[in-house]
Amino acid sequence: MGDGSMGMFLNSIVPFESYKDIARTRFFVDKTPMIDEILSSVILDGQKYLCFTRPRRFGKSVMANMIGAFFERSVEGKDVFGSLKIADSDNYQNHLNRHDIIYIDFSRMPRNCNSYEYYISRIQDGINKDLQEAFPELSLSDEWAVWDNLQFIFEKLKARFIFVIDEWDAIFHKDFITEAHRKKYTEFLRNLLKEQGYVEFVYMTGVLPIAKYSDGSELNMFQEYSIATRVKFCEYFGFLDSEVDDLYGRYLKTVRNPQISRDDLRSWYDGYYTKGGERVYNPRSVICALTDNELANYWTSSGTYDSVFSYIKDNISKVQDDITVLYAGGRVPSDIQEYAASSMRLETKDEIYSSMVVYGLLTYKDGAVSIPNRELMDSFSVMMKRERSLGYIYNLANASRKMLSATLSGDTETMADILKLAHDTESPVLSYNSEIELAAVVNLVYLAARDRYRVEREDKAGEGYVDFIFYPERRSEDGIILELKVDDTAEHAIRQIKERNYALRFTGKLGEKPKYTGRILAVGISYSRKTKEHFCKVEVLSPVDNNP
Repeated sequence: MGDGSMGMFLNSIVPFESYKDIARTRFFVDKTPMIDEILSSVILDGQKYLCFTRPRRFGKSVMANMIGAFFERSVEGKDVFGSLKIADSDNYQNHLNRHDIIYIDFSRMPRNCNSYEYYISRIQDGINKDLQEAFPELSLSDEWAVWDNLQFIFEKLKARFIFVIDEWDAIFHKDFITEAHRKKYTEFLRNLLKEQGYVEFVYMTGVLPIAKYSDGSELNMFQEYSIATRVKFCEYFGFLDSEVDDLYGRYLKTVRNPQISRDDLRSWYDGYYTKGGERVYNPRSVICALTDNELANYWTSSGTYDSVFSYIKDNISKVQDDITVLYAGGRVPSDIQEYAASSMRLETKDEIYSSMVVYGLLTYKDGAVSIPNRELMDSFSVMMKRERSLGYIYNLANASRKMLSATLSGDTETMADILKLAHDTESPVLSYNSEIELAAVVNLVYLAARDRYRVEREDKAGEGYVDFIFYPERRSEDGIILELKVDDTAEHAIRQIKERNYALRFTGKLGEKPKYTGRILAVGISYSRKTKEHFCKVEVLSPVDNNP
């Protein structure tokens, strides 16, 4: 065994220090039971090659740090893990800080790196240096391959190592990497890990599925666990409803003047389905929102792989109508497979949607994809208003500013003209044949309203109509209640809004300040299949209250 000395890769202190810092934060979530499940897979089932693929921002590095911090022998972890759930396990005393760990974060680059050889040499040379320092009594050579030095150590001392590999696929996103380099890289991993006696087990994370890049039997020793295709380990990546309940309780106790409701967290950051059917929240976004005391789109684009448009730009005609259905809250049938999108050569709709699920831009359940939550809706909205090549979607999205202005001013003629523009497109989605198509029309022509309103669709039984309520972000702005009817009148739509007392949604409880102080507008929109005409009516249900 090694002497516990620390290196840059061997028994590095970084995973422990990183996890210790996170474990002390206000919104930390204890996922340590995963350690028990991993040990069960390794010891009882003999499965020692585990790869966990998840979208970015789903806690992969946090969990990798947890594994390194728990097993690594060069640190003393009782102060961190003694109060966590794993401390109740029999595995706690048997395995806490009793192993040699080789921790590789493949997203870390050498200075001024512009070649694969330079990139991989940093890792090989670094591990060799650590091994020579940890085993000075052995005649290890920095001219040998890493696996040769490790094999020599194993033969002399029977020493085994746990490999923790974070962001295994980071290299595939670099401009200087070619197909030949990808082949070399997977061969490097095979030589380092496959059927090596010195491997105790391998814990590996990434975004892309291994199968996309493993040619033949190169890396087929790994069991892959993705959010969409495997049930096991699903609860350890992303936050469960019960965990967010606990976080929200801490938020209410520690934040002065809380600005976020529990329902807000659900609508903004929930909605990712696991293979087991559970819904999980984007963990990074939840923690950012609670820490900042502010709802926002924390899915900030930091590169091509966060951009919705990058997946559809070469096949817009194939997915154009689907985008309108998805944005209206609908689901699109798809045969999801574990495609990867690093080449960005996506030809079929299934390839496009599979890649978007891999990267977390869509979620998948029961044979169909959908947009998981409002945070991702915002990302789609930005694309729809920016990309001219989207055709009618772009045109209607940009006409939506004019539509909102016309609605607030009661300009029903302009409203009808814009709706006619929408209906005159060649898209079958805008033909008013179903509830979801009605919703698609409203979503497109009022897209700009989402910058100033929380737009909610009402779930109502019945055919031929759809209701929307626009809750203003600012208390002083006007609220909007909208009903769209087919082969009926706009006046009937207004009357129905009044009969359902939707205006009560904008008022506070008796004796409280009103939630909103602007006007409440009832908007009725009708369409005649026979005459192909739209009629609009706007009526003020309550005036501005100047004394809130």
